[in-house]
Amino acid sequence: MAHPPMGGPGGTAVVPTPTASGASASGAPASGAPGTSGAPGPLAPHQPPPARGSAWSEGMDRLRAAATTEPGRLRVIGAVLAALVIAFGAVTAWQVADRKSAADDVVTRSQPLSADAASIYRSLADADTAAASGFLAGAQEPPLVIKQYNDDIAEASRLLVKAAANTSSTSTSGQQIARLNQQLPAYTGLIERARANNRQGLPLGGAYLRYANERMTTQLLPAAKKLYDEETDRLYRDYDDATAWPYVALGLGVLALGGLGWAQLRNYRRTNRVFNHGLLGASAASLAVLLWLVVGHTLASSGLNDSKTYGQESLKVLSDARISSLQARANENLTLVSRGAVTTTSGDDKYEADYTSGMADLEKQLAKAGELADDDGGKGPVQKAADSVKAWKTQHKDARATDNQGDYDAALEKVIGASGSTGQSFAKVDQALATALAWEQREFTEAAEDGRGALSGLAIGAAVLAVLAAAAALLGIGRRLSEFR
Repeated sequence: MAHPPMGGPGGTAVVPTPTASGASASGAPASGAPGTSGAPGPLAPHQPPPARGSAWSEGMDRLRAAATTEPGRLRVIGAVLAALVIAFGAVTAWQVADRKSAADDVVTRSQPLSADAASIYRSLADADTAAASGFLAGAQEPPLVIKQYNDDIAEASRLLVKAAANTSSTSTSGQQIARLNQQLPAYTGLIERARANNRQGLPLGGAYLRYANERMTTQLLPAAKKLYDEETDRLYRDYDDATAWPYVALGLGVLALGGLGWAQLRNYRRTNRVFNHGLLGASAASLAVLLWLVVGHTLASSGLNDSKTYGQESLKVLSDARISSLQARANENLTLVSRGAVTTTSGDDKYEADYTSGMADLEKQLAKAGELADDDGGKGPVQKAADSVKAWKTQHKDARATDNQGDYDAALEKVIGASGSTGQSFAKVDQALATALAWEQREFTEAAEDGRGALSGLAIGAAVLAVLAAAAALLGIGRRLSEFR
């Protein structure tokens, strides 16, 4: 059924009144409210502005925008070229300074310490030889022999103090120095007891001398040898550091020159100008640094390698040869002192066996030293030593035959006598080796100084030229930029 419209009194229709929100009192949408076709709706809720990017992203945006223009590209190219050249100069200066420092260590620290360690070894071996020679001479030792022994002990003590001052106490070298300082007084005490008993004609003196020699050969000389090997290893490490090629600097140099060449080619293609004076100057300065680096390092490596091959290697072999001769001489003397009282497991005389072994080592070392000697100044003394070794061996064989026949006094004269004795041949060997060592030391110093000198000024020069090259590159790019104003 039909319902009448709602209305007021008298049936008059009531028109809904819009509210402030645009809706009628009855809830129907008013004119212009949402839902009415074509009418605008209410304002959307407030939205925050988009967040700003980071400083890095903004910088990259600006850089990308600048790079779209030729002036912007030129600025980027100039900055990259300057950075490359500065990096090249800085790395060159750093690597050259590092190698120069290692070369300085070779000349002023490592090699002198290695030589001192060899001198400690030689002084101890010579002291042992002198002690045995003095003992054989009888109750009244020759003054020259006593002086030689005292000088050797004093020299070894002085060099140990010097080595300790330049070596960490916790290092291997420091431990060997401490061991030597501990054992040396014990050795000299035994020698004094041997001398005291020998002056009184007591056979106990020979026992003390053999005990002292045993301490020398089992305690002192092995420690001195280990000290010498450690210092020599340190020297070779410094050699390696000084001669290592600066590959990073060389790579940066090639990269910097390549960048400068590309920039000039780009400039030519865009402007038809053959040269840009600034970029050309930067290229010349960078090329100068690269060539200086290559030539300087080549000369330095050549000099240092020569000092190692013809100096240090010869010094090492000659030092070993001199020590072998000293030990052989000490064993020769002790053969007469012990008179067969000390034997090997096979029943042979221990000191005679050690003498034979030492002389075999000596001949091998002299042969190697002759091969390493590169001039007459080095070969001559080595040949004299080799000739004296041959005479020594012949005389020793004669002395042993005499002793085996029971003529001890005649054998003793052939070992320590003033004429035609093995002692004279040994002295010739020792003198020739001392001459050869002095010659090779000069060879080492000259070659090492030449090698070190080739690096002088390179670090500072590379840094200065790199700064000039960077400034020239920026100036060249700046001239190009001025054309756009």
